[in-house]
Amino acid sequence: MKSLAHHIEALIFTAEQGISIQEIQACLKTAYDWDLSSEEITAEIEILKEKYASDEFSFEIREIAEGFEFLTKKEFHAPVSTLLQIKEKKKLTNSALETLAIIAYKQPVSKTEIEQIRGVNCDYSIQKLLEKELIVIKGKSDGPGRPLLYGTSEQFMDHFGLKSVRDLPKLKDLHIEANEIGIPSEQLEAVTEELVPPTVPEQQQEENN
Repeated sequence: MKSLAHHIEALIFTAEQGISIQEIQACLKTAYDWDLSSEEITAEIEILKEKYASDEFSFEIREIAEGFEFLTKKEFHAPVSTLLQIKEKKKLTNSALETLAIIAYKQPVSKTEIEQIRGVNCDYSIQKLLEKELIVIKGKSDGPGRPLLYGTSEQFMDHFGLKSVRDLPKLKDLHIEANEIGIPSEQLEAVTEELVPPTVPEQQQEENN
């Protein structure tokens, strides 16, 4: 049996969330047919915890919610938190920006309505905006099929320094060089100037749907 500690270390490192002793046992049983007791696993984890407790490492193994995971040590939380905030504010793609602008000014709005305005499929942009927590699901429409309705989130308000959607700037007031998610304001203005849905041919509507 190769170093058991190394295998457990690799599993904890790879797991996106805390991994339990039972999950570690199951992985090693499936991969190598190793029958390991929980006591054996626990003993190896204690060795790893002692190893990473050293000042040589900026992270450690912690037990959270009956699972084990690597976490940054407290003294490094400030720079790590800063990095996460910077990554959270990365520039949006033009497609995501256009979709966000439409949602901001037309909310609550369905995906079909957004696609009629943009003329293209918006699944990917909406998913990315949901992942970044810039938009949220506001409920369902009373129309056919009861599609989901989207609106801006509190995080969106934080990004733009708004108290409510009523504080969204008029297009003529957009003079800042760039907004907080890295998109030039003139690009937002160009997008929001076309928020009134154009006449869409029936054939194009069918293709969008």
